[in-house]
Amino acid sequence: MESKFMMLKNTKTHIAKSQSKPIRLQEYGIGIFPTLATKSALKKALKKKLIYVDGQLATSATYINGNETIVFQTPLDTLQKKEHRLKMNVIFEDDYLAIIAKPAGILVSGNSFKTIDNALIQNLKPSSQTDAVKPRPVHRLDYATTGLLLVGKTSASILALNKLFENKQITKTYLAVSIGAMDKEGTINLSVDNKEAISDFKVIETVASERFGYLNLVKLYPKTGRRHQLRKHLSATGNPILGDATYYKEGLLLKGKGMYLHAFSMEFSHPKTHELVYFEKAPALKYSKIFKTKT
Repeated sequence: MESKFMMLKNTKTHIAKSQSKPIRLQEYGIGIFPTLATKSALKKALKKKLIYVDGQLATSATYINGNETIVFQTPLDTLQKKEHRLKMNVIFEDDYLAIIAKPAGILVSGNSFKTIDNALIQNLKPSSQTDAVKPRPVHRLDYATTGLLLVGKTSASILALNKLFENKQITKTYLAVSIGAMDKEGTINLSVDNKEAISDFKVIETVASERFGYLNLVKLYPKTGRRHQLRKHLSATGNPILGDATYYKEGLLLKGKGMYLHAFSMEFSHPKTHELVYFEKAPALKYSKIFKTKT
């Protein structure tokens, strides 16, 4: 096994912490290596056979008890990504996590060079903790969506924050501008990609529009986290989000202004202090140009 690892360009090792009961590697391993900060990244590494536990190739069925040697091997053709130079608005930061305001028109992560992920290290202070890692987003916002994005700065924090998301213990609210007449409040329970998806909504203000009939300032409360859930839900009820270039009504696509969907607030238990923390970020001025309500 040793000679096999020496052939690779880069290998990283982690000694597993003791566990009160066995835990699957695909749960324990989130965040123990900088490039495996999300469950999807860890699953991909397992599928590509890049992880070994005590010298044995790891799979999704591998369990961790404690004190195992976990080795992550980086393929020879994997090059370290450069930093993307992008000045970001940091809402909050400590040794364990950060909250940044994501601008529109940029991916959170992925194969593209211009991502939030690649710009974090230049915008955040290094953590002084022993398990400090390169800062990593622990969830995603769509390319055109703005607002609060949660970032982990240590292995333990990333693992804990992923658990909070998995257990639906992070409360997020969004603001959107929707098109057309709609109920004042309600619940949308429509599956997305054949999976249960639930969103609560409340209309804050409605104004008449010559082109769109009505425009609504809507506060959205997703109860599940499916891909494009809020966009698909509002489109399905006949009230697509203003500026959404994917889910829109024919003839009612607003071009050149971006999509009016904003991650407005977030509340959760801090992974280190366990205190309940709350953050919010007002949307762009383009919202206040339509509505009188101040958010």
